[in-house]
Amino acid sequence: MTIITVRAAGDSATVEAELRSLGAWLEDNRTLRRHVRGTLESSLTPVQGQQGDGIDILSLVLSSGLGTASLAAAIASWRSTRTPSPTLVVQRPDGTRLEISGHSQQEAENLVRSFLNDAEGRGGLEA
Repeated sequence: MTIITVRAAGDSATVEAELRSLGAWLEDNRTLRRHVRGTLESSLTPVQGQQGDGIDILSLVLSSGLGTASLAAAIASWRSTRTPSPTLVVQRPDGTRLEISGHSQQEAENLVRSFLNDAEGRGGLEA
């Protein structure tokens, strides 16, 4: 299993809406459904006695049978449906981040695929 995190840029309401939309998009993808589980989270540590903070992270738990090309294509495809295309930051388990902003669908797909394949080749996608 591997955990990839995704963040979106914008105000808290926009970020949460975008991450919920991306999570639903991935769940609706038949190819990914068996290999990706998304969880919406807050990056801030909860303070006892206070209401929780807004959602600003989509954690994706990936099974070992998932091809990175499928995930990259799904993320890029989702971005292309949003106007304007949101800025996303994808983070690998080793902490390395990739920011996708203003790229075409094909460029975004190639960037994410390369980013995830680079980690996979070095053993970086194993949690």
